[in-house]
Amino acid sequence: MRESVQAEVMMSFLVSEELSFRIPVELGYETCDPYAVRLTFHLPGDAPVTWAFGRELLIDGVGRPCGEGDVHVAPADPDTLGDVLIRLQVGSDQALFRSSAAPLVTFLDRTDKLVPLGQEGALGDFDAHLDEALDRILAEEQSAG
Repeated sequence: MRESVQAEVMMSFLVSEELSFRIPVELGYETCDPYAVRLTFHLPGDAPVTWAFGRELLIDGVGRPCGEGDVHVAPADPDTLGDVLIRLQVGSDQALFRSSAAPLVTFLDRTDKLVPLGQEGALGDFDAHLDEALDRILAEEQSAG
């Protein structure tokens, strides 16, 4: 059975230190991909953009700076649990968001009620989907090579 958690959070999209604007950002979590959360935003004039990254990265990033590579999550002020910065980067392009920690924690609490942290591997559907995906990738590589 496919279950999910969705939330719309108002975040500040930080264009520069002087310019930011608030936009609705959709957070999503599905049991068919229990290790990931999805963040979808839509800037005026552009198509919606969705990023998938580790749920644990978001959990950890609310309280301390973390993330390597394209996604970094950190408290805006390390001494208080107020706002959280989420930086998404591809090459030299980046999107920086600032969100209150409260709606992120509420969203993460709802995901934990659906699939407790550390219990993701116990979902049979996920293992079956992973096996199917790996088989498909291997078959494509063998037919291409």
